[in-house]
Parts: sequence; C-alpha cells; structure tokens
Amino acid sequence: MMDLSKRLPAQGAKICGIRTVADYHHCHEVGAAFIGMVFFEKSPRHLSFEEAAQLRDCARADGPLRVALTVDPTMAYLDEIIEYAAPDIIQLHGAETPQQAAAIRAATNLPVMKAIRVRDSDDIAAAEAYFDVVDMLLFDAYAPQTGLPGGTGHQFDWQLVANLSLPLPWMLAGGLSAETLGDAKAQTGAHYFDVSSAVEGEKGVKDHEKITAFVKAAQK
Repeated sequence: MMDLSKRLPAQGAKICGIRTVADYHHCHEVGAAFIGMVFFEKSPRHLSFEEAAQLRDCARADGPLRVALTVDPTMAYLDEIIEYAAPDIIQLHGAETPQQAAAIRAATNLPVMKAIRVRDSDDIAAAEAYFDVVDMLLFDAYAPQTGLPGGTGHQFDWQLVANLSLPLPWMLAGGLSAETLGDAKAQTGAHYFDVSSAVEGEKGVKDHEKITAFVKAAQK
C-alpha cells in the first residue's frame, strides 16, 4: 500500500468532480494536490467507467493524487472502480462504519479517506473511531435536504474544527471558494481544502480560471 504521508504536500487543494482529460491536465498544470472522481449516480459529477478510464490513461506519475469518491460502495463496485479508474485513494463519503472502512482498506490495498459530515461537536468526536483504520479524514457539511452527501456548497461551523490536533492528516470541505480560503485557514488551521461547486461555471462543468484561483489560494 502506498504510504500516503510520503506523497502529501505541506498544503494544497483537492478539486473534486473532475470529469474530462482537459480538467485533469489543468489541475496538474496549476499544482492541485488531489483530484476527485465521483462515483455516485445521483451526483451531476458522476463518472461513467469510460470517462474514468480516460482519466486513468492520461494520469501523470507526478500529477495530483487521484481520489475515487464513493458512497457506501459494495466490494464489487469498488473492484470495477479500481479496474477502470486506478485511483490512488478511496474516499468513503457515506455511512461506512470503522469496520467497513478497515475492510475496504484491507481488500483494496489502497489508502482510504473517510468523510465526516459535520452537524455539531459530536460528529467531530465520532471521527476518533476512524483514526486507526483510515489514512486521512475529510470534514464536510451535513446537508441532508440536498439528497447528496457532498458537493452541495453548504458550509458548517469552522470553529468545530479549529486547530484540530489529529494523528492523521485531515481536509476541510463544504462551501469553500478562493475568496473564503483565507478565513478558512485562519479559523481552522487546515492544510488541505476540498472544492467542487465553487469552481464550476455550471453544475458539473469545471471552470479552469476558478480552479486556478482556488489552487493558488490553497498554496498561500
């Protein structure tokens, strides 16, 4: 299994919902640390296996870490994702238990990032159960009214994760943009930042100028 800690930059951006080869190349050119590939049919950013294979084939060894976002996946579905997308990291963005996360990590032999959907401090405390079974955490806004697990543009109270000291790296998500990153850094002390809807010209279609602005803001 890849040692994720040896591949992580000191700080950086994850551009989630990448769908095209042009998007991937732009993320690479501007220095994104991660790109996210969404495998969730209800999302406007859902990838077909054909699209995933195109991203796999254009990937660069020195490019962004490629994250496969899944929601309560079956092992059979994960096997297909790995075959077509060859991701570096599996992101679990559903209700996966620590036991399920550990089983997925062992079965795939890939690093796992677990998303924690935050409502209050209890959700932050519950993340401790994943410390020994995943490689990275992502704190995102809980927005059940959207019907989507993430990528909704909603923001949670950043003070809930202010200067967290965790035994594994973590990423901030939810309602971030190039304009809000300065405040997010100041309030949370986070080093890694996830964005999706705020770098789109229309839903599911990435805007390269907005990607550039977000990545540069994350690197400051």
